Amino acid sequence: MIRDWVFDLDNTLYPAPTLYDEIGQRMNAYIARTLAVDEIRAQELRERYFHQYGATVCGLVAHHGVNARDFLAYVHDADHSVLSPDPELDALLARLPGRKLVFTNGGGGHAQRVLETLGLARHFAHVFDIEDAGLAPKPQKQAYERLIAAHAVAAGTAILVEDTLKNLEPAHAMGFRTALVGATHPDPHVAYVDHWAPDVSTFLRRWLDAQG
Repeated sequence: MIRDWVFDLDNTLYPAPTLYDEIGQRMNAYIARTLAVDEIRAQELRERYFHQYGATVCGLVAHHGVNARDFLAYVHDADHSVLSPDPELDALLARLPGRKLVFTNGGGGHAQRVLETLGLARHFAHVFDIEDAGLAPKPQKQAYERLIAAHAVAAGTAILVEDTLKNLEPAHAMGFRTALVGATHPDPHVAYVDHWAPDVSTFLRRWLDAQG
């Protein structure tokens, strides 16, 4: 029995590329302005810190003393009019038993605004973002431990739904069931992925159909 459904946000509950183009531009602009570097250097730092730390903000804090809350609020203040409600996903979430949470490496109120725009906010009991995790991003083990502690999630009766393969491995090791959604389909199959589907709605339809 799944009691807690833990969903990633970007590229899981909605396709992120359109919105993320603007967020990426805002990251570059913030880094260029704050560190007094040009756009090319800002892009390099953004990508380096993302790959090194799992989130650009962590590198900016560690190496440049950037105010994490200020950075996250600025970069996520994007135009959400590029998103639209998802009535199919809304209906599937309404049929899904158990508590639902969002677990994201975003911050600055990004998840809450996206859920409102998609018409999905009513389904989610909590949002746990990188600020709530004390700037420990997925896939760092601390992020999962802090989610569990903050919201009394029992890993043995929880599932993590993600588009990023590497974020599922620590969750599975801690006892979560795991679902990978999106185009990535590891071949050969990896033991820490229990379910795979091309998108979250397909996964939920299959799950609900299997439950009868």
